[in-house]
Amino acid sequence: MPLVPAPFTTRTPRAARRRTFLAQSGCGVLAALGATRFADAATPLAHVEERPDLATHFKEAGVRGTWVVLDSATAKLTVVDRRRADKRYSPASTFKIPNSLIALETGAVKDIDEILPYGGGTYKRKEWERDMNLRDAIRVSHLPIYREVARRIGLARMNEWIAKLHYGNETLGTEVDQFWVNNKLQISAAEQVRFLMRLAQRSLPMSTRTQDMVHEITLLEKAPTHALHGKTGWYETPGFSLGWWVGWVAQANGSVQSFALNIDMHGEADVAKRIPLGRKLLARMNLLAA
Repeated sequence: MPLVPAPFTTRTPRAARRRTFLAQSGCGVLAALGATRFADAATPLAHVEERPDLATHFKEAGVRGTWVVLDSATAKLTVVDRRRADKRYSPASTFKIPNSLIALETGAVKDIDEILPYGGGTYKRKEWERDMNLRDAIRVSHLPIYREVARRIGLARMNEWIAKLHYGNETLGTEVDQFWVNNKLQISAAEQVRFLMRLAQRSLPMSTRTQDMVHEITLLEKAPTHALHGKTGWYETPGFSLGWWVGWVAQANGSVQSFALNIDMHGEADVAKRIPLGRKLLARMNLLAA
């Protein structure tokens, strides 16, 4: 969705739902009472602020990329490289977030503790050579298990849910266990933050149970001041390599900031730069401690 500023609308959620969100995120009681709710992908933004000053962190890291943050309290979008923020790329392993949601909602996977088969074989990543549940599979970005999950969902149901979620270009092709790594499905950083905001606020067209479970498996750190959720991704094809880090921060005051970083990568050294660069940018915006 293009980054065009527009007046925004609000929707008042039920107080009980807010309390549940804050309690599970480790944030203050009833602090979200004034927050804007992003009910669907069409909820307009209040303002787009370009921050070329934040680009210095990309230069320091020796990479090119974009950074997008959506704030629930103001509906403001903060952007580094506005044109790139609208450019769609393969979601790569960031798709493990919607893949988990769809699997749990459809019953393809019972819950986040169900042990799932990896299918045998040997892999460069030795931690992939065992069966595991979604809690562990998302942590090690277990591609074989998530391919099995997608096959359980099936192409018809996957197409249906990707359309319901308004996820990226909503294009899957014919291979249900390949589309998020073969460049059929694409999503921009701007689209990522809108999708993630809806998940963070539990306003996706899915059960609260499903969204609660995905909140649990994407949690990276929890502190009195905030809860940080996220997932990395790495898309690689001959001559091109792209890294993602996406997620959201739930603050103690009830506000939520969803974020998406993508960078061009030129070797193994750049893979390790995604999360540190994202954390520096969050700290620079006073959304995480430095």
